[in-house]
Amino acid sequence: MNGNRLIPGLVLLALIAPARCGESQALVSPSTGHQPYTLTVPVDEVSLTFRASDFQGRPIDDLTLSDLRLLDNGKRQHRIVSFEPYQNLPIRAGILFDTSRSMLHFLRQNQAITNLFATRLLRKETDQAFVMRFDFKAQVRQPWTNDAGAIAASLRTIASDYASRLGGTAIFDALYTACRDQWSAASGAVTGNFILLFSDGLDNSSHARIRDVIDACQKARTTIYVFSNEPKSRFSQGQKTLNELVKKSGGRIFFDSSEAAIWNDLQIMENDQRNQYRLVYKPSHLKLDGSFHEIKLDSPDRGGVIATRSGYYALR
Repeated sequence: MNGNRLIPGLVLLALIAPARCGESQALVSPSTGHQPYTLTVPVDEVSLTFRASDFQGRPIDDLTLSDLRLLDNGKRQHRIVSFEPYQNLPIRAGILFDTSRSMLHFLRQNQAITNLFATRLLRKETDQAFVMRFDFKAQVRQPWTNDAGAIAASLRTIASDYASRLGGTAIFDALYTACRDQWSAASGAVTGNFILLFSDGLDNSSHARIRDVIDACQKARTTIYVFSNEPKSRFSQGQKTLNELVKKSGGRIFFDSSEAAIWNDLQIMENDQRNQYRLVYKPSHLKLDGSFHEIKLDSPDRGGVIATRSGYYALR
């Protein structure tokens, strides 16, 4: 892969919490068994997750720290605490269905995509998923499970009460609640965390802001993927919202609804989450002032693509 140039400008979303004197946690390297990897860091450090692939989408699994260049708000970072590759990670997936009136027409297709993921990609030995539906209010319909049958059963009645509900869609509230309540940031387990979101992106009822959602995703180390039921459009306000959620959480949005493309997209999503890197660093001259820090990661001497999240809030 030497001789190619890495695509520049792809950036990271980091997890950061306010520093507290003397508070720290242990760092544990990956294991080879089925137990989740664990990695926890002192609360004044930034933990980054990213993935690397060649131009055909195949994972690059031999990156070293010397291959990487990390910028925080344009400043080169050198205080690297740890750098670890993770392969074959267990998955923790949240499946979120928009069941507002505008999405009911696409319900059967979205159920089929979810069933395909649950029956063919969710590993009973290591993985878990939950199912949530939302319109103006979110509700968990299937708590965490490794049982594809239980997930399928929850999908059959996921929109059964739509006729009795008021109008309105609160996408941000649902995503914020899912990330805040379903993943435990304190556990430090290194898993492939992601949300599989089925929505048109039109929010008219949320109390949470998109910034709140991104912050909650940072803390939960959770990526957002979207399967769009509509063609790609530069003029769709809903797609602009979905693209921002995807970009800032490090995920992807998929538009092709053909059977072959959906299966390929699900495999891409799974590969993203099972094969990752984790880098922990201490930001230079960090001020906990609530501002957003843009982070860029590239590798001048390696080919391929680094796909990551967009930055972090230096929360007070």
